[in-house]
Amino acid sequence: MFFKSSKINEFRLWGLLLTLLGMGLMVLGTAGIVFWGQAGKIFAGIFMVIGMIAMLGSVAVYFWAGMLSTSATMLVCPECNRQTKMLGKTDRCMYCKTMLTLDPAQATQQPPSKPVQDV
Repeated sequence: MFFKSSKINEFRLWGLLLTLLGMGLMVLGTAGIVFWGQAGKIFAGIFMVIGMIAMLGSVAVYFWAGMLSTSATMLVCPECNRQTKMLGKTDRCMYCKTMLTLDPAQATQQPPSKPVQDV
């Protein structure tokens, strides 16, 4: 993972970056009309289309993250005791960034076993 956060939060981050990029390109294109007059309209049109494509890409990324979020495994983080979602075999807690896994072969520390009590 690139930013050491949960996978769902990373997808949402890329969606946010695409949104900001698209809006920035559209504002930059509009500035072309202000500075270059008639010739800036072509510049504005090109940047408006590219910005709109980036905005539609962000909608797709947010939709994809939402669909992944509905099928994610819910569990309680052993460090912060908050309910978090996990994608795949390993992921990080959304709150405290602790590495989580459901695969015993990839676990670095086994939970303490409870002794069996005879009644």
